[in-house]
Amino acid sequence: MQVILGSNGTIGHELSKALNVLKLQVRLVSRNPHRYKDSDELFSADLLHFDQTFKALKNAEVAYLTAGLRYSHATWKEQWPRIMQNVIESCKRQGVKLVFFDNVYAYGPVNGWMSEESPLQPSSQKGAIRATIAGMLMDEVRKGNLKALIARSADFYGPDCPNSLPNILVFEPFRKGKKAQCLISDQVRHSFTYTPDAGKATALLGNTDSAYGQVWHLPTDKQALTAKQFILLAAQSMNTSPRYRILSKGILGFMGLFNGNIREIGEMLYQNNSDYLFDSSKFDRAFVFDKTLYADGITETAKAIKKSISLPD
Repeated sequence: MQVILGSNGTIGHELSKALNVLKLQVRLVSRNPHRYKDSDELFSADLLHFDQTFKALKNAEVAYLTAGLRYSHATWKEQWPRIMQNVIESCKRQGVKLVFFDNVYAYGPVNGWMSEESPLQPSSQKGAIRATIAGMLMDEVRKGNLKALIARSADFYGPDCPNSLPNILVFEPFRKGKKAQCLISDQVRHSFTYTPDAGKATALLGNTDSAYGQVWHLPTDKQALTAKQFILLAAQSMNTSPRYRILSKGILGFMGLFNGNIREIGEMLYQNNSDYLFDSSKFDRAFVFDKTLYADGITETAKAIKKSISLPD
């Protein structure tokens, strides 16, 4: 039994599809889980409660922690350590292997390429929280109490990905006939992981015994694009003009006075004012995997958006 904890999000969905392709039995866990395939087992649980988390993992072989929380430092600070502790303890007591789907916030600003060897030097409150919970997991691994791995993704994009920055800033405005937007600069390179690749690779790691005990960067096209290049490809795929505007720190600061989500982005803007480069060569060396190039991923994302609103290809 493969259990996805926090199954309703984009990564949970992509992971579920990948596990189903592997012919594995899948249990989807969230407060109100949604079935993606008839064979999926649904289990309602709140990961903030140990008893519910423990029951959700009954008879599980592998658990995937893909939960997403409201984008708020206060929420993360209160809830992420509790969730991680509940999941770790439940896995330890039942002998369940754990895969934690993580982001790169804990690295902080990196001069050059982010790799699995990059030190955890968070410069943000959210990054400090991610470093703490990753440390909780890997401490248990080092002590021999838990069989687990961390699968890290860059910022992501792809079909059925409504809350991703590329969707919010580029694809949705183009869908509505408006200008795209980019944060701080259109000239720095920024890596993005394609969500179907992230789901397939996470499933592969979870079912590869030798992958445990390590941190892995999920497969990502190394030819990172600037915002301008990304927007041009997206406009071409959406059959629209590549019009866009740059949102400066000043503009974002003003917008943040009225929008809490934008205010929360403020501490993460270091990811947009210099190159954000994600190296997945460790995964590339270990596995045979046909990762998606940006031109193809952007085309497929645009197709999905056009299909959802019945636009012609």
